[in-house]
Amino acid sequence: MAGLSSKSFALLLAMSFYINSSFSARITRQRSTEFIRKSCTATAYPKLCYTSLSIHSSKIQTSPKLLASTALNVTLSSAKSTSTMMSTLSQGHGLKPKEVSAMSDCVEELSDALDELRKSIDEMSNGKESNFGLMINDVQTWVSAAMTDESTCSDGFAGNAMNGNLKTTVRGRIVNIAQLTSNALALINNYALLHG
Repeated sequence: MAGLSSKSFALLLAMSFYINSSFSARITRQRSTEFIRKSCTATAYPKLCYTSLSIHSSKIQTSPKLLASTALNVTLSSAKSTSTMMSTLSQGHGLKPKEVSAMSDCVEELSDALDELRKSIDEMSNGKESNFGLMINDVQTWVSAAMTDESTCSDGFAGNAMNGNLKTTVRGRIVNIAQLTSNALALINNYALLHG
């Protein structure tokens, strides 16, 4: 130590702090992503669950509540995007009357699903811990209703009377939202069990 100048010592100290904090951040990130991976095994679509949520690991950390809330937000974002796409497609010219009707119905169903997802997110954020049972029951009910709305939308594109490309595009997006919603509900249910 006698040969180290104060500048060298300060530099050495700063480097060791940086290495230590970098190592600590990496461990925390690994712990968070492992928590997400493990939690996602309880869902029907674990790969989609992990890929959609692991990018939010620094926010989620190891919190079941934040995991469920983030899953709801990811689902809402995807549903909004699909709703916008559906609104645009429904204005397209050259659609058959049955396609226009199915698109219109689907946009309405998605609007309902968006409302239910928003209510769920608000309740998860603002719900009182003293009323946890009521809060979680409301959230589960709304998310289940959103799943029903998504399914109803998809049902409108069943059969052979629809344009193949339109049908494939719409059903693909709706299936993705339905899977995200299913995963969110599973994570909400898991949070409810852990909360006890």
